[in-house]
Amino acid sequence: MATWELPGGVLELEESPEQGVSREVWEETGIHVEVDELTGVYKNTIRGIVAMVFRCKPSGGTERTSAESTAVDWLTPEQITERMSEVYAIRLLDALDGAGPHVRSHDGKRLITSSH
Repeated sequence: MATWELPGGVLELEESPEQGVSREVWEETGIHVEVDELTGVYKNTIRGIVAMVFRCKPSGGTERTSAESTAVDWLTPEQITERMSEVYAIRLLDALDGAGPHVRSHDGKRLITSSH
């Protein structure tokens, strides 16, 4: 079974993180969003990539797929844990808990718990 991931990508040099979020979500889903707050920072310790996750509110557009997406859907918290791998599910669950921003590390498959 395919696993679901959040829209995402690499920032262009001239854009802010919020502009990049808005652009990537629109490019991949057809949905325009208002970017709200930073809810988490996630480091992939194998690839050396740091992802910033922002909570967003839909503000228009029409759901569609793209060259980078095969499906677009709205998931409940229960569906998130069923359909997404741990390292992606936690990003959405962190965004929903309102207690962020969270800072976490993972190896691409599993979260790495901090020793301090």
